[in-house]
Amino acid sequence: MDSIKEVWDQVLSYINEEFIISQKRISDVAFKTWICCLQLHDLAGEGHDEAVLTAHSDFQVRTASKYSSYLKEAFEAVLGFPVTLRLTVSPAAPAAPASGGEFSLRSLYAEDAAPAAPAQPAHAPLADELSEEYTFENFIVGQGNKFAHAASLAVAQNPAGLYNPLFIYGPSGLGKTHLLNAIRHEIHLNRPDLNILMIKGVDFTNDLVDAIQNGTVNEYNKTFLTVDVLLMDDIHFIAGKERTQEEFFHTFNRLYEAKKQIVLTSDRPPREMPTLEDRLRTRFEMGLLADIAYPDFETRLAIIRRKAKVLGITLPDDVCEFIANRLKSNIRQLEGTVKKMKIYNDLGGDPPSISLAQIAIGDILSEDKPLPVTIEKIIDEVCRTYSITPVDIRSKKRTTQISNARKVAMYVIRQVTQLSLPSIGKEFNRDHSTVVYSLKDVTEEMERNQYFKATVDDIIKNVSD
Repeated sequence: MDSIKEVWDQVLSYINEEFIISQKRISDVAFKTWICCLQLHDLAGEGHDEAVLTAHSDFQVRTASKYSSYLKEAFEAVLGFPVTLRLTVSPAAPAAPASGGEFSLRSLYAEDAAPAAPAQPAHAPLADELSEEYTFENFIVGQGNKFAHAASLAVAQNPAGLYNPLFIYGPSGLGKTHLLNAIRHEIHLNRPDLNILMIKGVDFTNDLVDAIQNGTVNEYNKTFLTVDVLLMDDIHFIAGKERTQEEFFHTFNRLYEAKKQIVLTSDRPPREMPTLEDRLRTRFEMGLLADIAYPDFETRLAIIRRKAKVLGITLPDDVCEFIANRLKSNIRQLEGTVKKMKIYNDLGGDPPSISLAQIAIGDILSEDKPLPVTIEKIIDEVCRTYSITPVDIRSKKRTTQISNARKVAMYVIRQVTQLSLPSIGKEFNRDHSTVVYSLKDVTEEMERNQYFKATVDDIIKNVSD
């Protein structure tokens, strides 16, 4: 290796490719928050076999040490020999503030709070961030998305300018995540000094839950204070989750008041999220709302031809038109069909034809069917909504919050999975009569209380997406 920086860049790339993309053993948020905050200070020892990693605080060192096995494997893969790790606080780092349990962002945002540390880039540029796949150049503009595209491009060229926040909404599979990545790509190329964080609503919620359980909410929230551009995908996921909305409200205010760019995506506009707090709804709506509609025939045709060109396969006009006429509501399906045809062509040598397209479309539609919703997924979603744990919901505890959550979980399991009542009872160590009572109680409450009904509907939607 030519330099310490080159080693560290390759280690980060290895972790990203092996443990995030391939094996999915580390979340993208955890990687960017706790691993990329480290710096490779030195390769010490006679054989340069001791990697000395530094962070800005004791908390960062403690948290990053949880990923030491992944770091060790990455170093050894890059360097080609056994390596020991040493994690320590950077000599130049300021003393870490005392931390004693759970804190709210309100304490951080008080007027007499100490000023935040200067913004530091979250991590070195990685190959996936500079991928040419999800850029503005590769985004096919049509009648249904031209406004969202123009707004996204304006934000990328002038962060925190006219359109802040930018709220992009529309059905799944129409390019919202593509636009988020394009914004990140464009800003990174033109303003590499800016700290960009792209995160999903579900990851924000899950990481917050972990921080609450570990008593590290204060430290978790501080990771957002140095962000210059926040890109959050699927913000609708936080609707109905009181604590998550509380923390995101303060994060949003802090970034907005500091003139940092915020871009959010959702499958629906703020006004159609009944369980979203009014104070968040008004903030989302005070910027620019941009919707993405289903692509028209010409746009679908252009997407198919662009994907074919990228993959190096020539599709006759009648084949392109056949695919565009059959798949009308999801860009991922269009691109997936072209990929399938490329594979079939490479393996069997069959020239692209309408019959081959029919087979590819059948495969894609079959693959696109959602996997059966598991009971664990439903319980996890209910627990996040009610801020309790799966252990609580299956326990004998009868506090109001836990009892209500348990009833809702039984109701959602019945609605989504059609599992038998005795089987549902076994999941919660309850008998058949308890399940019957719970279903009746939830049904009656949904008829009386529209907010409660909206909460249950949101849970069902989130587990079914």
